[in-house]
Amino acid sequence: MVFKAGMIVLDSDGILRCVEPRAKRVGADRPPRVDSLPSPHPRPAECVCFMFTGLVESLGKVVAVVPEPPGFRLVLEAAGIAADAALGDSVCVSGCCLSVVRIDGDRLEFQLGPETLARTTLGGLAAGSRVNLERSLRLSDRLGGHLVTGHVDGLGRLAGRRDEGDWTTCRFAAARELLAQMASKGSVAIDGVSLTVVDVDHETFSVALIPHTLAVTTLGGLVEGSGVNLETDLVFKYVARWLAASGLGAA
Repeated sequence: MVFKAGMIVLDSDGILRCVEPRAKRVGADRPPRVDSLPSPHPRPAECVCFMFTGLVESLGKVVAVVPEPPGFRLVLEAAGIAADAALGDSVCVSGCCLSVVRIDGDRLEFQLGPETLARTTLGGLAAGSRVNLERSLRLSDRLGGHLVTGHVDGLGRLAGRRDEGDWTTCRFAAARELLAQMASKGSVAIDGVSLTVVDVDHETFSVALIPHTLAVTTLGGLVEGSGVNLETDLVFKYVARWLAASGLGAA
């Protein structure tokens, strides 16, 4: 089945991308690519995003937040992924897809615009903050999590945390329209981490965190009231959009 709402394509570098109708999406603060410059033969309006798995590769540390009105420049210590990084590479930073604009040894720099600052938790970062980092997915990589675009759908807030030995169950409050896109045993990305939904109701949803996840991501440091970036399942959104466009259901 082909969904008119969008499709997943493979580029010449073996990187999976999601091609969607152009819309202002969170996480799209990236410098223009050569193929997006004005051409005598205009291409159809598209928004191209890289794909991720939701498996965090390393923790980054904020070195500096440099004002660049109307946004700012984010400087990260990212030893785990900086070695083979290139200018323009897409990196999922705590759930938000950003482009590398400068590399200085183990440090990577990104530029964040007002849309991203207003609709994600990245606007609250400060020197010393930790962030989850993942490089974009290649076709040869294992898809150990689920398809993540790095386009934040909305914010959630930790409503409760129950620690049981080395394990933790977290319950998050979120907008009803986001909760409607979740299902028990389905997938959700929280600050860029692929997780399985335990249960969901009209106001909250819960996930269970294993000791490894708590140790190697920022989720282990969450306290009640902490804000998080949420991205619901990509396949659900395409199916819901197709059903709505076909008059078979609501988006």
